[in-house]
Amino acid sequence: MVTAKVRKSGNSTVVVLPPHYVKERKLRIGQEVNIEIIPRVDLSKLWGASKHLNIDAQKAKNELRKEWNE
Repeated sequence: MVTAKVRKSGNSTVVVLPPHYVKERKLRIGQEVNIEIIPRVDLSKLWGASKHLNIDAQKAKNELRKEWNE
């Protein structure tokens, strides 16, 4: 999985891939690819409301990220 940025280009919206990712996969300009979009969630907003539960928010976030990458 790669993290990419969504940007504006004229009247279009584009996804910018890191150069190493393009090179590793030998992608070319104009080539069609399939992508899956999974928006990144700001987990800090979720954990701010659970301070009273007395849990380690960073540890919980790390566990969630492990599950997402499987």
